[in-house]
Parts: sequence; C-alpha cells; structure tokens
Amino acid sequence: MTTTGTTGTEPAGASTPDTAATAAAPVDIVTDHDRGIHGYHHQKAEHLKRLRRIEGQIRGLQRMVDEDVYCIDILTQVSASTKALQSFALQLLEEHLRHCVADAAVKGGEEIDAKVEEATKAIARLLRT
Repeated sequence: MTTTGTTGTEPAGASTPDTAATAAAPVDIVTDHDRGIHGYHHQKAEHLKRLRRIEGQIRGLQRMVDEDVYCIDILTQVSASTKALQSFALQLLEEHLRHCVADAAVKGGEEIDAKVEEATKAIARLLRT
C-alpha cells in the first residue's frame, strides 16, 4: 500500500523530513477561553432573564415577610427560590464542563488537571447546599 507524498511512492505511515518536523513542533492552541469567552457566553441573555426571575422571587419573599404572611407560605417560596438557583447552578456547571474544561482537555497538561480539580470543588460546594 502506498500513499501520496513528495515522490508519490512512500510507504503508508512513512513521513518526509518536512512532515516529521511539522508533526513534532509544538502547536499553540488558542481556544475561546483564551479570548475571555466563558461557557455561558452564548446563553448570557437567557441566564440574565432567569436570574431576574429569581431576583423577583427573592423580592417576593421580602414582601411576604413585610406583610406578615403565614410562615409555611414563605417557606414554600423559599423552597421554590432555592430550586430555581440550584437549577441555574447546574446549567452553569454543565456549560463550564462543556466549554472551559473541554478547552483545557484540548490543551492537555497541567491545565486539564487544574480545571477538573476546580470543577470537582464546585460540585462539592453545590452538594453541600
């Protein structure tokens, strides 16, 4: 079996001096993360909308306390607000894994280890809440 190379008759898998030097040269990989684009960037407007809705829920809690609403009704709203924040956190975590951690995986080396450790600690914090 042959492949087309400089002379057109090199055996498969053989490399010419030019291709061997190119393959061995380190390649600087530039990712979105290097450009300051975070995982949530593409859904920023949606995230801000969700956070404003959650902010409204929290303001509603303040109003309920101010108006002396029954305790259980307030606790129900606290639960709903907590669930909304947890859902937002999970979405953000997924985007972090798909974007920031994936970018580090492409680069390899110590960067991937640091990103995995960072994500692991973030997950641990979420589990404690």
